[in-house]
Amino acid sequence: MSPKPLVKIFSGRESNYLAEKIADSFGIALGKTEVIEFSDGEIQPSFEENIRGRDVFIIQSTFPPADNFMELLMMIDAAKRASARRIIAVIPYYGYGRQDRKDKPRVSVAAKLSANLLSAAGLTRLITIDLHADQIQGFFDIPVDHVYASNIFIPYLKKLKLPNLVLASPDTGGTRRAASYAKAIDTAFVICYKHRTKPNEVGEIRLIGDVEGMDVVLVDDIIDTAGTITRAAEVIMKEGANSVRAFCTHPILSGEAINRINESAFTEIVVTDTIPLRNECDKITVLSTADLFGEVIKRVQNYKSISSLFNIKKK
Repeated sequence: MSPKPLVKIFSGRESNYLAEKIADSFGIALGKTEVIEFSDGEIQPSFEENIRGRDVFIIQSTFPPADNFMELLMMIDAAKRASARRIIAVIPYYGYGRQDRKDKPRVSVAAKLSANLLSAAGLTRLITIDLHADQIQGFFDIPVDHVYASNIFIPYLKKLKLPNLVLASPDTGGTRRAASYAKAIDTAFVICYKHRTKPNEVGEIRLIGDVEGMDVVLVDDIIDTAGTITRAAEVIMKEGANSVRAFCTHPILSGEAINRINESAFTEIVVTDTIPLRNECDKITVLSTADLFGEVIKRVQNYKSISSLFNIKKK
């Protein structure tokens, strides 16, 4: 029997900070790549070592600018043309994931378009964490390993030993996530109901549930402009909560997000390193996904089950 193909881990430029930690967790050095930038703005990524017959893992989040996504597509294509055995993309933050349905006439379902492009480029497997909508997995005709940040967040939350803990969702769309966390740590949860006047602008937030005297933890997959979540924190504190924190997987933090967080009622906001922080903030704590992704890569390579990482489970 021929030996199993060797693993090679590479990274796009914007996720190099995380890829180095993932490769170290897996136990190998990060592979060598080069990206040539032409004067007109085009890029040309290349692998600077042999990948023929290897299992190639390419780590790249696809947050803006669009070059990040294009660079990932070109690396997948290059790996295919270099005769890689399998090409697995590790996309910690799946960009355009919020455009997962046709919510008004004449718009693109960009999350599906992205899936089509990745498959057309030659991708054979996808690994990601906390997709904005679980249905995105069905946009692919290749295996998708969708793990959850609860594997990182829940142990940290338990270490806080909050005396009167209650979970909360910043909007009705996150109710299922909040309920899953609450079940995992055996506590209650409340819901914030919001009405948007237009995208990225919140009109009104109302609280469903009692938080008086409680230590409230909001859970969400994305924190973008921080408008919704800081307004939710304000409402929660006005309803008599002792403290309010938030656990959000992907720290997009666009626009005035950092300023809003600094001026908010939050004691702490816990995020992961799927997206690098552009600005420092004393209220933000960053937990690494490196060991979690390293473990997933090990299990994929060794044909072991990773189902235990798919679900929010009691620790």
